[in-house]
Amino acid sequence: MFMNKEYSEWHQKKKVLNEREDMDTIFFREKEVWWTALGVNIGFEQDGKGEEFRRPVLILKKFNKYAVLAVPLTTKVKEGNKYYVQCSIIDDGIPRMAIISQIRLIDTKRFIDKLGVADKDSYIKIKNAIKAML
Repeated sequence: MFMNKEYSEWHQKKKVLNEREDMDTIFFREKEVWWTALGVNIGFEQDGKGEEFRRPVLILKKFNKYAVLAVPLTTKVKEGNKYYVQCSIIDDGIPRMAIISQIRLIDTKRFIDKLGVADKDSYIKIKNAIKAML
């Protein structure tokens, strides 16, 4: 299946992100959900959407102020798929799923805006599902 992807637009955006100098103003913690510029990726890797090529991600592990282990989220509910785990964000009300097969390291230069915080139960279920997957 061939999909027309906007690689040239993403590469221009990626250059701008790489030159960010405001990283000392961004503060984040594990369990938070952030809009990130995930970009245009290859094949079945999860892409971002819109002008900023963005997608929400759940921060699983903070390595330092520059890098986190994160899992992308989607609003497409897929019941019975072991690679999709429900993720509830406190005071959000929108059904979301963590796509645990897409776990990845993300540079914090990709962070756009904080969306919220995952509830404790969701966070634990997602981490346990990832451990079971590995």
